[in-house]
Amino acid sequence: MARSARPQARRRAQPTRVHGDVATKRRSAWEAIHALVREIPPGRVMTYGQIAGLLGHLLSPKAVGWAMHACPPGVPWQRVVNAAGACSTERRGDLPPGLQQKLLEAEGVEFRFDGTLDLARYRWEPTTTAIAMRRARSRRR
Repeated sequence: MARSARPQARRRAQPTRVHGDVATKRRSAWEAIHALVREIPPGRVMTYGQIAGLLGHLLSPKAVGWAMHACPPGVPWQRVVNAAGACSTERRGDLPPGLQQKLLEAEGVEFRFDGTLDLARYRWEPTTTAIAMRRARSRRR
């Protein structure tokens, strides 16, 4: 039985999230991620999905993780955790096991016995003012 081209065309027409870097008007999406992560205060965290949402879901949470893997110096990558409040760097072979948790604990973050942190307590929610200021700074560049 021959396949209809119609379902495939419908799939292509739906907007999709990108899983890699995307150039925006003035800078790449990864630079926007890194700029946002630089603003997370010590002892606070954001999730990959939260960052993706604040950037208008231009990228998937997985792509935010890839951007964090390619952080330039000075970006506090350890302050980004998964949706369960756990460290996702344990699967990476290039980092010592437990490094992210140790860095967060040095900032005052407490972990439960299961290796998760309390997102209700430690999640950082940037204010609308902070987001507006970030956009204004990016326009000046």
